[in-house]
Amino acid sequence: MKKDIHPKYFKDAKIICACGNIIITGSTKPETKVEVCSACHPFYTGKKRLVDTAGQLDRFQKRFDKSAQIKADIEKKAKEAKKKAKAPKVSAEKPKKAAKKPVAKKPTVKKTPKKK
Repeated sequence: MKKDIHPKYFKDAKIICACGNIIITGSTKPETKVEVCSACHPFYTGKKRLVDTAGQLDRFQKRFDKSAQIKADIEKKAKEAKKKAKAPKVSAEKPKKAAKKPVAKKPTVKKTPKKK
């Protein structure tokens, strides 16, 4: 192994759970805090408990509602743009006649006789 490129390894690192359980293990960080561990997780304990870490469902619902609102705004603007495009434009001025553009003459090409 190369020297001075690896992080420092702590043999007695602590993992501290929100329930109060402390696990001693090896890690590159001296202390780590977690919200759920094997001592309090519903799968391991057999207890039915809703595990909603930091309101993940609420945050998802807020993002979903916000994206739905943005989509509704885009559709509304598209309908308004269609209405404006369909409405005839009324102007007080008389329409101007388009000026005829002069037709450019094609340049004549002189053919040179072929050399033998």
